[in-house]
Amino acid sequence: MIDIKFLRENPDVVRENIKKKFQDHKLVLVDEVLDLDAKNREVKLKGDELRSKRNSLSSEIGNLMKQGKKEEAENIKAQVQEINQELVDNEKLEEEYGAQIFERMMKIPNIIHESVPIGKDDSENVEIEKFGEPTIPSYEIPYHTDIMEKLEGIDLDSARRVAGNGFYYLMGDIARLHSAVISYARDFMINKGFTYCVPPFMIRSNVVTGVMSFEEMDAMMYKIEGEDLYLIGTSEHSMIGKFKEQLLPKDKLPYTMTSYSPCFRKEKGAHGIEERGVYRIHQFEKQEMIVVCEPEDSWNWYDKLWSYTVELFRSMEIPVRTLECCSGDLADLKAKSCDVEAWSPRQQKYFEVGSCSNLTDAQARRLGIRIKGEKGNYYAHTLNNTVVAPPRMLIAFLENHYQEDGSITIPEVLWSYMGGTKILKPKNY
Repeated sequence: MIDIKFLRENPDVVRENIKKKFQDHKLVLVDEVLDLDAKNREVKLKGDELRSKRNSLSSEIGNLMKQGKKEEAENIKAQVQEINQELVDNEKLEEEYGAQIFERMMKIPNIIHESVPIGKDDSENVEIEKFGEPTIPSYEIPYHTDIMEKLEGIDLDSARRVAGNGFYYLMGDIARLHSAVISYARDFMINKGFTYCVPPFMIRSNVVTGVMSFEEMDAMMYKIEGEDLYLIGTSEHSMIGKFKEQLLPKDKLPYTMTSYSPCFRKEKGAHGIEERGVYRIHQFEKQEMIVVCEPEDSWNWYDKLWSYTVELFRSMEIPVRTLECCSGDLADLKAKSCDVEAWSPRQQKYFEVGSCSNLTDAQARRLGIRIKGEKGNYYAHTLNNTVVAPPRMLIAFLENHYQEDGSITIPEVLWSYMGGTKILKPKNY
C-alpha cells in the first residue's frame, strides 16, 4: 500500500504507475481516493472545530454555575449535548470515509522501481545474466517423474487416490535427496548470517491481506472452514506477519531470517495442475529468506538475496540465469522482482526455481511495521527470496546430474547430507 500523502501530492505518478502495470481498470481508484480524502479531511476539520467549541462551552458552564446562573448553564449544557451528537454523527462519517479510502488504497499497486522493464506479462521478462554453462548431453534425458519412478522415488497414483492431482509421495533416495537439499539450504543460509526459523503454517486473514493483494489471495490461499485461518502459500507470509504492529529498535536492524515450511497453493488460473509432473502442485516444501531493514539498505539487500540463490544452485553444479520481471508480471505489492531459473537439459531451456522481491514499504504499511527513529517513526522495507523449493529443484537436479546409464551423481556439497552416498542407481541397475 502506498502512502496516501504521496498519492495526494503525485496523483499523475500513481496513474502512470498503474498504466505501466497494464491495470487501467484501476485508474478510477485514484480519483475516488482523492475525492474521499478531501471529504474525510473536511469531516476531520469539522470534528476538531466541534471539539474546540464543546471545550469552550464546557468551561463556561462551570463559571456560570459558580455565579449562580443555573438557567444559562443548562442552556449551554443543551448546546453541548447537541455538539456531542454532532460529533457522534461526524465520527461515523469519518469512519466510513476512512474505510472506503483504505479499501481502495489496498487495490492500488506499489510504485515500481525505475529500472523495471515495461511489459504486459512474463513473456516480456528480460534476461540479466547466466551462471554456469548449460549442457545438452548426447543421450536422451527422460521426463523427471520417469527418472524418479526408476529410482522407486515417487508414487503419483497413490497420491491421486488419497488427495487428487497436485500431490505426490516421495520415497527412498528421492525423499532423502529432497530433505538433504532442504537441510543444505538451511545451513547455507545460516552460514550467511541468517537466523533459522520454523514459522506457523497457518495465519489470520489480517496477515494475509497485509502480505499480498486480494487477487493473489483468491488465486493462492486455502482457507480453514469455520475459522479465521489460512494455510500459508510460502513462509514469507507468516515471517513478515511476525512483525505486525511492531515498533522495531533501529539498532536491531536488519532482521535477516531463513525459514522452512510446507507451502499450500490452490494454483488457480491458467497454468493448471500437472497430472504427471511435480512442477506445479498444491503442496511442497521450501526454504525461504526474509529481510526487514532500513529503507536505504533494501536495494543492497535485494542484490545480495538473489545472488545467494545463484550461489546455492551453482554449488550443486546446476546452471542458472537471472531474469528481470517486467511491470505486468509484478504482483501489486512488489517494487522490483527477479526470477532465478535453472537449466533443463531435457527441454533445452531455463525454468523458474525461485523469485526475489523488494516490496519496499508496501507490506510494512499494511501491517504497521515501523522503525523507531531519532526524529520520528517510519516504515521498514521488506524483502523475500526463495533459497530453494523442492520438488522444482529436484527436476533441475535430476536432469543436470542424470547419466546415460540412468544413475544420478550427487555433488560433493550434499555427500554428508546423503550419508556419504555419491551416486543414486536405478533399482534394476
